[in-house]
Amino acid sequence: MCSARGVSGFWLCSGQVTLSHIHPVPHFDLQIFGGLVWILVASSKVLVPMLQGWVMFVSVFCFVMSISLLCLYFCGAHGGGGSCWVTLDAICHSTAALFYLSAAVLEAYVTYSLGLSSILLAQEYRENIAAVVFAFVATLLYVIHKVFSLLRWKSS
Repeated sequence: MCSARGVSGFWLCSGQVTLSHIHPVPHFDLQIFGGLVWILVASSKVLVPMLQGWVMFVSVFCFVMSISLLCLYFCGAHGGGGSCWVTLDAICHSTAALFYLSAAVLEAYVTYSLGLSSILLAQEYRENIAAVVFAFVATLLYVIHKVFSLLRWKSS
């Protein structure tokens, strides 16, 4: 069951409707692109552990957080979509958007600086470029989710 909270088109769904209902932006894209960032950074050569460690932390943290939220919505733990769940959703997506923005910028910096110094092989450089692209895509998706969450929070 989906409950519209003030603004038509912004739903908090529960049960199997979570999987079948068309949201303004689906939740699965967060897991897909976050998982790709996680895999690409984990498989790349770590030459700057502090910066790439932050990128790994962000990708794993946001992946686990978004999977947990999706499971809670799927189980219907949020009930009718009360204001505390709407607030939690807005806080989680806002935090994830900020974290992913910082991680994407740091990964881009590392990739650019290592590309200039020619330390990385061509394959490793392409992996890092792909990680940067997917990190920025994940940032964009979390920002879109953040906007919808904040609109839902404002209307509740």
